[in-house]
Amino acid sequence: MSASVLRELFDSRERKALLMPYTTGGYPDMDGCRRVLDAFIAGGADMIELGVPYSDPLADGPVVQASTQQALEAGVNTDDVLDLAREYSGRLPVVLLVYYNCVLAYGQERFVKAAAAAGVSGLVAPDLPVDEAGEFLDACRGAGVDPILLVAPTSTDDRIRLIAENASGFIYCVSVAGVTGARTTLSSGLPDFLGRVRMRTDVPLAVGFGVSTPEQAAEVAQYADGVIIGSRLISIVRDAPDIGTACEEIESLLKETGGRLER
Repeated sequence: MSASVLRELFDSRERKALLMPYTTGGYPDMDGCRRVLDAFIAGGADMIELGVPYSDPLADGPVVQASTQQALEAGVNTDDVLDLAREYSGRLPVVLLVYYNCVLAYGQERFVKAAAAAGVSGLVAPDLPVDEAGEFLDACRGAGVDPILLVAPTSTDDRIRLIAENASGFIYCVSVAGVTGARTTLSSGLPDFLGRVRMRTDVPLAVGFGVSTPEQAAEVAQYADGVIIGSRLISIVRDAPDIGTACEEIESLLKETGGRLER
C-alpha cells in the first residue's frame, strides 16, 4: 500500500468521520486477537489500529497497559504483530502504534521496511517528539508508509505548525492531556483545540484518547475526520466470559457507533 492510502480513505469517505478501532496486537492471545480484528471488520471499521506490545507504554492507561502486559507474557513480539498486519492489510488499511524504543530495538530501517512489506499504511510512534523524528519520518516516506504524528491540547502553536508541516495520512489528535482510557465526558475544549490544528493544515484529523461511547463518537465527528476507540474495546475483551461473547459485543458497539457517524 502506498503512502496515499490513508489520505485517499479520508478524502473518499461517505461518513462524517471514519471509524478507527484499536486493539493491542496479540491480545488476549493471537487467535483471540484475530477474532477481535474480524469483529472490527464485521462492525464496519474503516481502518484498523494495532498496537505493538511494549514493556513501558507511557502513553497508555491501565486498560491498554494490562493488555500489553498479557500479550508480552504470552510471548507476543513485534514480528507477530507484523504477521497480523500482513493478514489483515488486504482487507482494511492497517496503522501500527509502536513505541520508538521498539523501533530502535528492531532496527529503524528494518522495521519500517518490514511494516511496508506487511502492507501497513501508517506508523504512530507516540513517544517520539516531532523535532526528534527526522530519521523516522525519512524512513517512513522512503518506504511509502505515512508517519502519523500526535498533537495534544497542550501543544503550542509553534509545535502544532511543526507537526502540520511534517504530517501525512492523518494527524492523531489527543483529546485530553494524559494517557489513553475511556472517559465519561469529552473535554469541552476539544472543538477549540481541533480548530487550532485545522487553521494550520489540511491533513485529516483523527481524535483518540477517551472516546468510549457512540454518543461521544458522534460528538467528535462534528469536528474531526476520524474517531479512534481503543480502551473501551479492550475492556470488553477483558470483562467478557469468553472471546465469542466479547466479539459479538464489539461488533454491536462498532455498528452502533458507525451509525452515529453517518452524514
